[in-house]
Parts: sequence; C-alpha cells; structure tokens
Amino acid sequence: MARALVAGDRAPQIALSDQNGNERRGDQLDGKALVLFFYPKDDTPGCTMEACAFRDSYADLQAMGAEVWGVSGDDSASHQRFAARHNLPYPLLVDRGNGLRKAFGVPAVLGLLPGRVTYVIDGEGVIRHVFNNLLDGPAHRREALEALRQLQA
Repeated sequence: MARALVAGDRAPQIALSDQNGNERRGDQLDGKALVLFFYPKDDTPGCTMEACAFRDSYADLQAMGAEVWGVSGDDSASHQRFAARHNLPYPLLVDRGNGLRKAFGVPAVLGLLPGRVTYVIDGEGVIRHVFNNLLDGPAHRREALEALRQLQA
C-alpha cells in the first residue's frame, strides 16, 4: 500500500472504466476540478447516503466547475444497478483490483473494510483537500463543497 496522499500531492493518473464501459481518465477533464470519492461497497446504507448526497448536490458541484466520480471495487453490473436504483448522474469507476485505491493510499479500516475517502483535485491535478470518514457518508459532500468554495476564492 502506498502512503496515504495528502493535500499538495499530485494525484495519480486515473484511467478506469465506468459502469457503462466508458474509460474515464484524469487527462480528459480539461482543467476541471474533480471530486473523487472512494467508497466501500454499492448499495450499503452508508455508501447509498453518500452517493445520494453527491447526487443531490451534483448541479451545485458542476456549477463550481467540478466533476464527480465515485470509485469502489464493485464490478460494472453492480455499479449499473446502484446508479440506476438511485438515479446517480455521475460515473462510478470500476476498481476491481483496487489499484487506484492503493495508488491513493486509501486506508482500510481494521485492515479489512475498504475506507471511505474523498479527494478534491484541482484542474492542475493537485490534491487540494482530503476527507477520511467511514461513518458519515453525507459529510463528504459538505467537505467537497467547502473545498471547492475555497478553491474559487
């Protein structure tokens, strides 16, 4: 496991397929900020609350010049069901071997449960904010919105 990345670090290259098989790469963002949130598992209560919080603020996040991508180790079929069930408007990236999770150094809880960490990455690919909280999924949206406000200031 790589060391956990912190604000000021350059984000690792992102190149994963989403739930629909479309490749998502960090270099496709054309200078937009990225809210990248790692979550443990599709359709679990905390992850559903977190994903729906990002859904409910998606227009605000886009208005602030940011894209939102969710990441977990679930497969594309699971991501498709999760996105459809909750009307998620943003891509869910398939990180089957947890390679991207490891590249960011997202810690596992008790060495078992994949962590819940959100990164706000600026248009230059530099991490500007990191929020790690397994239990309070909706707090990740609040933290991301505040970090984007500070980037705009």
